[in-house]
Amino acid sequence: MKSSIFNTGLLAALLLGLGLPAFAMASAATPGASFVIEDEKEEAKDEESDEDEDKTRWYAVVGGDFHTGTGAVLKNATMLCKDGKIVELGYDVWIPEDAEVLDATGFRVYPGIVAIASTGLFGGGSDVTNTVDPYSQGMLLGLASGITSAVQGSEIAKLKRGSIDDLVMGSNFFQTMRYRSSTPSGKQELRQKLDEAAAYLRTLRAWRADRSKDKGKEPKATGIDMGLVAVLAGEKRAIFREDNRAGLLDIANLCMRYGFRPVIQGGREAWTVADELGRAGATVILTPRDRRAKDQSLIREGGTSIENAKILHASGVQVAVRSMSTGNNSMGGIAGRDVIHLPISASFAMRGGLSEQAALDSITIVPARLAGVDHRIGTLEVGKDADCVITDGNILNYATFVQWAIVDGAMVYDKQAEMYYAHIRPRPDDQLAPEARVDAGEEVEEMTGIDGEPIVKDAEEGEGDETPKEEEGEKEKSKED
Repeated sequence: MKSSIFNTGLLAALLLGLGLPAFAMASAATPGASFVIEDEKEEAKDEESDEDEDKTRWYAVVGGDFHTGTGAVLKNATMLCKDGKIVELGYDVWIPEDAEVLDATGFRVYPGIVAIASTGLFGGGSDVTNTVDPYSQGMLLGLASGITSAVQGSEIAKLKRGSIDDLVMGSNFFQTMRYRSSTPSGKQELRQKLDEAAAYLRTLRAWRADRSKDKGKEPKATGIDMGLVAVLAGEKRAIFREDNRAGLLDIANLCMRYGFRPVIQGGREAWTVADELGRAGATVILTPRDRRAKDQSLIREGGTSIENAKILHASGVQVAVRSMSTGNNSMGGIAGRDVIHLPISASFAMRGGLSEQAALDSITIVPARLAGVDHRIGTLEVGKDADCVITDGNILNYATFVQWAIVDGAMVYDKQAEMYYAHIRPRPDDQLAPEARVDAGEEVEEMTGIDGEPIVKDAEEGEGDETPKEEEGEKEKSKED
């Protein structure tokens, strides 16, 4: 300690002899003091940069008619979003000054559509994480149809155009099963595996419930199909591909025996066994426009029916709609707006008698439930992700256009800014997005339709008060003369 004090005093005396100012001596007298101020400045800069990065991001959609997906319709309401989440939805909503605001007056606001089966929307293969192209044509056309989330391969991801951050919401939520009358040995093998999985799950639950110290080690899962264990435990949904009445009945009986709820893709003849599927707690992914004639050699009911969705829904079966082509980025018709598109497929179910609310559910909340993300998307509710589409009419009507799409509280699609639809029923200037609007009272140069000369329009002088610049100059010159 003495040596340290001596060395410090010696250094101070030396600096004084050199004629250095007092603050330099103070810095010398306190080793490291000269760096304290600089360190504090650096820390302050780091904190400021962190604050900029962590700055709250506000977004508000005002004046629209909100079809929330819960059965409620809020006319001329406001939705306030904070950092990608809905924080308020209703009336008399306070909007922060730094919020980005979209005026949706005269338009409808719906939850973003969830495509339960899709290809090509993310511009790559089935692995969204590694092959996504955020600027692909598929993503653009998907958003143009109202799709904001989609299941591709074994993942469900968001169509966040221009970004690759936080795309995937979930993965591996289905367990594929086969249980068909055409393969009796396969049916027997599946039942045996389910028995083994059920026995293991009972043993595992008993072991976990045992609070004694000498309960031993966790039961081994040697030879057990853990995918089936996950299904029996409710962690995954079993999905079957089946269309025929007999196979659908077999699946319903199997699921009721082992106590899990099936997902059935296809279900062409599901309407003939709707009550049985309802008791089994089934969800059917169907294509309303699918057509197959009845086998005339059978007396029983069969084949497809346009009333399939309506009958299933009335029996307590949840219905998710998929289009005839999972390529929702199709350029068929007017850039994908023809009858193969997903909202139009749901409207075909309405032609068969399904209610409008159930049809909307079939492309929003029901597929979100299947993927296990209904706590985040599928409806417009406080606390959920701010994913919505703003349309100029009923979203299930073929003549309706999606005007804007919002994903995680940020605009990812604007009809007027894209080449595909901007020329079809363009929006007037007062309905454009804020960044594309012409503010009243601002001088704006435009081109006349006759001689191509620019004109000046000043809102303060009144509408129609337009005079070519050259004519104004000539008038001024004549006055001077």
